[in-house]
Amino acid sequence: MAPSHVLRCCQRVLAWIPVIFIALVVCWSYYAYVVELCVFTIPNTGEQIVYLIIFHLSFIMFVWSYWKTIFTKPANPSKEFCLPKADKEQYEKEERPESQQEILKRVAKDLPLYTRTGTGAIRYCDRCQVIKPDRCHHCSACDMCVLKMDHHCPWVNNCVGFSNYKYFILFLAYSMVYCVFIAATVLQYFIKFWTLCRRKSAENCPKNQLPDTHAKFHVLFLFFVAAMFFISILSLFSYHLWLVGKNRSTIEAFRAPVFRNGPDKNGFSLGFSKNIAQVFGDQKKFWLLPVYTSLGDGHTFPTRLVNIDPEQPTVDLQPSIKSTIDGPANPRPLSESQNRLLGNDQHYAEDNLDRDAIKTEGDQTVTVTMESES
Repeated sequence: MAPSHVLRCCQRVLAWIPVIFIALVVCWSYYAYVVELCVFTIPNTGEQIVYLIIFHLSFIMFVWSYWKTIFTKPANPSKEFCLPKADKEQYEKEERPESQQEILKRVAKDLPLYTRTGTGAIRYCDRCQVIKPDRCHHCSACDMCVLKMDHHCPWVNNCVGFSNYKYFILFLAYSMVYCVFIAATVLQYFIKFWTLCRRKSAENCPKNQLPDTHAKFHVLFLFFVAAMFFISILSLFSYHLWLVGKNRSTIEAFRAPVFRNGPDKNGFSLGFSKNIAQVFGDQKKFWLLPVYTSLGDGHTFPTRLVNIDPEQPTVDLQPSIKSTIDGPANPRPLSESQNRLLGNDQHYAEDNLDRDAIKTEGDQTVTVTMESES
């Protein structure tokens, strides 16, 4: 046990290395831009003031969103998804998978579950001993089940999921703004350093040249580092914007969620505007701030296939409930996330909708609104 505990502690310490590396790069970039560029290199006072104001605004938003992404604890399944003590003991005694599934089905019949495993079984985590809610997955790095898990990111040493996905998107966005602003404002001085004046005094140099000082190395490396990080983050940011528009996680993009009626990669898609609102909330004034505004509770999600699942109870929609910016909601009525996103305006002009008639097991015809994908 002792070696295992030591190994686990070492892994936790080593996991902070990427975060420390990013922190050191950011600290150096702050010094290089504020001190070496703005104070020692830029001769115009007005230009210095403008650059410093914009730089500090982007720097604050970048650090704020990065901090929230790192230190926001991943949301876990609530207690209602845990097996009752008697069922848990019976589940552990059973050796046949079929008998274990019967226990899980009996417990899960009153839970809002619409996704299954590839074989149609109830999704259960033996490690955490919970029935997995829809879009929930077990993170081996965090050693826990995470609601609407997207991926585990080593650069933030945290699992990106329902509780901090908005923060992660904003972290990518503001890191791009930070890098592109640095690269754009440093470029002219980067070029001037290629035609350096060899005189040590700035007064003896022409106006279009810069003296050969130690600031040269900071400015040169600052441009290269900012440009390199911008290019690398751009592709990741674009990919996650596409995921948000499609209402998919990274896991779901590679492996479509399996519903009772089969796999459907667009099963959680409600249309572009509603997909955006599910992550960023319905109050646009908070979209660009790293504060919690995501809709729902992370356990249940509106889905196109909810109405055609004959084994799930019908839930009456209640008046919509306003989201808060304090944090994810606690245990809730099962229909809360459906209320917030579906409400009374399920039909939108921008969505191309078809009307498909689907037969249930009792030969009853149910009309379901489906979104057609181009």
